[in-house]
Amino acid sequence: MKIGIVVGSHRHDSQSRKVALYLEQQLQSLNAETWLHDLAHDPLPLWDENLGSGEGLWAFLPDLVEQLQSSDGFVIVSPEWHGMATSAVKNFFLLCNVQSGLAHKPALITAISGGDGGAYVVSELRTSSYKNNRLCYIPEQLVVRNVGKVFNADSAENDPEAHTYFVDRADYSLKLLLAYSEALGALRGGGVVDLDGYPNGM
Repeated sequence: MKIGIVVGSHRHDSQSRKVALYLEQQLQSLNAETWLHDLAHDPLPLWDENLGSGEGLWAFLPDLVEQLQSSDGFVIVSPEWHGMATSAVKNFFLLCNVQSGLAHKPALITAISGGDGGAYVVSELRTSSYKNNRLCYIPEQLVVRNVGKVFNADSAENDPEAHTYFVDRADYSLKLLLAYSEALGALRGGGVVDLDGYPNGM
């Protein structure tokens, strides 16, 4: 089982990356292989009409698609900025068509907030990010509020009650994601998916 993790913050030393690295460690402890793409450390070009040419800015794309295709599920991590998911995350989904490797694979939304927000990221991603790539968000999500007080390596920096809650909730969510990954693998191999006949969502 391989789970891809996409980190959507533009900041190099971000709270989103901190949480993503924690989730990656937990997935590995559950015997999952992981792949992590941090859009701050390895940003993607903005969409343009040459996408798919394999040339210039897009020479990297086959390697990215190979990682996506070899993944069984995904964790999408995005901070909430101005009540929105980041432009890096939105651009990632613009680059992912139905052949990119997301189709009929489960994903766990992980929204990050320095305060009491985060819900708008969940709403936005569930509304507009899956249509043509066919990613399947599981009905569970993580909304990590007051993120500066949880998932810190130095336990003195954590709020004990909040940290314990989010650790337990993350463990539950990741186990669900792995179960969905196994179940949807059977669906993809069952002969009912026709991405050539129906390449775009309605």
